[in-house]
Amino acid sequence: MSVHTDLQTVTDKIAKRSEATRRAYLDRMDAARQAGPQRAHLSCGNQAHAYAPMGDDQDRLIAGQAGNIGIVTSYNDMLSAHQPFQAYPDMIKDAARRAGGTAQVAAGVPAMCDGITQGQTGMELSLFSRDAIAMSAGIGLSHNVFDSTIYLGVCDKIVPGLVIAAATFGHLPAIFLPAGPMTTGQGNDDKAKIRQRFAEGKAERCDLMASEMASYHGPGTCTFYGTANTNQMLMEFMGLHLPGSSFVNPNTPLRDALTMYGARRALEISDLGDDYIPVAHVLDAKAYVNGIVGLMATGGSTNLLIHLIAMARASGIILDWSDFAGISALVPLLARVYPNGLADVNHFHAAGGLGLVISELLNAKLLHEDTTTITGSGLNEYTKDPKLIDGKLDWHAGVNAALNDKIIASVPNPFQKSGGLSDLNGNLGSAVMKVSAVVPERRFITAPVRVFHDQKPVLDAFRAGELDSDVIVVVRYQGPRANGMPELHNLTPCLAVLQERGIKVALVTDGRMSGASGKVPAAIHVTPEALDDGPIAYLQDGDMVTLDAMTGVLSVQDDAIFARQIIHPNLSKNNIGLGRELFDLFRKNAGPAESGASVFNF
Repeated sequence: MSVHTDLQTVTDKIAKRSEATRRAYLDRMDAARQAGPQRAHLSCGNQAHAYAPMGDDQDRLIAGQAGNIGIVTSYNDMLSAHQPFQAYPDMIKDAARRAGGTAQVAAGVPAMCDGITQGQTGMELSLFSRDAIAMSAGIGLSHNVFDSTIYLGVCDKIVPGLVIAAATFGHLPAIFLPAGPMTTGQGNDDKAKIRQRFAEGKAERCDLMASEMASYHGPGTCTFYGTANTNQMLMEFMGLHLPGSSFVNPNTPLRDALTMYGARRALEISDLGDDYIPVAHVLDAKAYVNGIVGLMATGGSTNLLIHLIAMARASGIILDWSDFAGISALVPLLARVYPNGLADVNHFHAAGGLGLVISELLNAKLLHEDTTTITGSGLNEYTKDPKLIDGKLDWHAGVNAALNDKIIASVPNPFQKSGGLSDLNGNLGSAVMKVSAVVPERRFITAPVRVFHDQKPVLDAFRAGELDSDVIVVVRYQGPRANGMPELHNLTPCLAVLQERGIKVALVTDGRMSGASGKVPAAIHVTPEALDDGPIAYLQDGDMVTLDAMTGVLSVQDDAIFARQIIHPNLSKNNIGLGRELFDLFRKNAGPAESGASVFNF
């Protein structure tokens, strides 16, 4: 199936830019494959250590004829999204045995919740947890006794970290199995209103607590369309999930059936059989372009503008923000899921879900259909819905039109003609902005700046009534090298209050915002960051700045400001407390946001 000429142009540009790095990567993966499944090459002592706890599975492992799956899990019972993974290893092992193979938990990786650390010191470890997750998975897989892999992860940094690990061990097949979203609780819009009322002092803490508990009330992923659920979308668009599996609720018969099917499929696509599908062949330029298309069509999280770049580099593919901008200009917005609408992901799934969106985009030639996926077929398989009928799992044709057109639109009649993200450039550097939830009249602002070096002074200024006229709030020294690039989502309620009072307001920062942020215009990921003498380091209170998401501009009016001397604040407090000491090496070696803000030199 041919694709839109402009989409092919972007894909070709990426492939050309990545020619040398991709070739070197594939050569490494081919060399790893040629070495073959390593169990047979290990010493008897090596093997005995690997098989000692495996009980009745030991004979299969010693014979070396059946495939052995390495499970990498992010299970913990503090994160609602990851708690369902507790039962997965046993299900996977049982399914593998029934198929004649084995499975072992190769590694447990950390998984932190940005919802818990939002506005707290722990958030400064969040971005680098992605790289730590990749390293942790790599340690587990380095035992080199696996023929295939299964990755269990959902949330913000976990899936990108696992994809980086999977790409690094790209000679092995990889299947990602999700946990699914929690059932619908309190509406996300009602939750946001209570937060704003609390920020204004119009609601008590007990009201806020009751609201939050009604929103986050059970096992599964949070139901808004933030980074976690954007991750799940990406895994489908990129062919690493089973079709239609992303938004099936936890602890349901269909969810369990998909998990067990995934185990069997992981064995089928190992190098021991005739259907070898290494993840290195899945994660190519077309797959990443498809992922970006999905990001734009669904109005996904801004965090993926960093993560996709880091993931791609681990696969020998070099992306930059111009690729995102080019695809955003081409791809219409087809989904309204909170914060881009009132629906949650359960409503979205019921209305037709990812299968319908993929179908719409394929019909419009806005996706590469001929990609390699874990199904062994192209992306058309991902237009189908999984169903469990009389105990048998199978895939059936999905709907061909939205069951709720307020949630999913068609390509001929989209919610907006371009995608959900905008690339910004100017004399203040480069940045990105999520526009899918920002009404058009708020996508342009020229106003004086108020400059801050932390979140708390912004909140203090708001409470003191100092932000009572049109303003662009600049929060700098929040980049990866300064303090680990935390999310600044705690600022959303107070900035939203200002906006609803009729004040024109925007945020400019070298930090991140939550993937759930939306209605307040925010130019984020500003690079170069302030600590690297980026242009935003020159700004002072009162400087006039223009943010224009429609034309892609972020500029200060008077370029004479660049004659000023930069005086960096004392950031030594960022180096200690709550484990930040352990991440000093990450901060010192982090690359810029536009290169994925990673410590890895891919």
